[in-house]
Amino acid sequence: MPAHLDPRLLRAFVTVAEELHFTRAATRLYVAQQALSRDVRRLERELGVELFLRTTRQVTLTADGERLVPYARRVLAAQEALLSAFGQARPLLVDLNSPGLVTGRRVLHRARALAPEQELMARFESGLTGAAGELIAGRLDASFGRFAGLDPALRAQLEHRPVRYEPMAVVLPEDHRLAGFETVPLDALAGETVYAGAGNPRTPEWTDLARRLFEGRGIEVAAPAPLAVGDEEFQRIMAKMRNPILAVVDFPAMPSTVVRPLVDPVPLSLVSLVWRKGLVHPGFDALRRAAAQLAAEEGWLRRPAEGWIPAIDVDTVSTHN
Repeated sequence: MPAHLDPRLLRAFVTVAEELHFTRAATRLYVAQQALSRDVRRLERELGVELFLRTTRQVTLTADGERLVPYARRVLAAQEALLSAFGQARPLLVDLNSPGLVTGRRVLHRARALAPEQELMARFESGLTGAAGELIAGRLDASFGRFAGLDPALRAQLEHRPVRYEPMAVVLPEDHRLAGFETVPLDALAGETVYAGAGNPRTPEWTDLARRLFEGRGIEVAAPAPLAVGDEEFQRIMAKMRNPILAVVDFPAMPSTVVRPLVDPVPLSLVSLVWRKGLVHPGFDALRRAAAQLAAEEGWLRRPAEGWIPAIDVDTVSTHN
């Protein structure tokens, strides 16, 4: 057995073990595939075991490879914690979904104030399902969104903490029949077709929430629209379709539209802070503290008596009480 192991070799091994694909792992590590393969072979020689079974079709872990994974992850986490303790932490990458959403942005701003010596950088992945894959792959550190709406296979690899019951709203063309209302009773949307991101592979958790909310109320989820990238394209497509849009009360204004809170009942979107298991970073500690502070100060986790939330989301909260 070697007296020392280069952490770089362990990081190469763990990344291949997570991707089970050398090309994807090399892309994630920003190295050439040949260099990555050399590092893995060197680790195998130093340990005296075979870690992967390689064929032209697939890469799989051997029994020794499976056994090494948890040890390698602990070593890498310890190394990251050590570097963080001496001010050498890498930037913490925090997904806010989209630039206009308020909850994640406020948490991030508070975290920056709590830990000004850390670099916390915003990213925008559009939806939690889209962000989840990036979290698991290590290309993101944290995100915000509806954890209960994720596929169970994704939830099993992530951790979360509820942050806010966010009241929902509807975005209407300014000449819509309901645009003059200060608040829109949910039953008033009967007969409408409402856009809720159907067909967008990054946001199925939001579409699922809409379907649960609309069930039995005579409200249809709009068919998939062309996938728009960027605010300008989204606004153009929505103006062309003229469907009401399911949103949250802090949704940013768009030209020729109005945002109206939904009532009777008040539907709630449970926003959680979500991160990959085993994450160690001083900036993340600040992010969690910021989320807890704001939730307490703003009453974000006080559920209104007239609020509506799916049972599956209630279970998400109960696991943290």
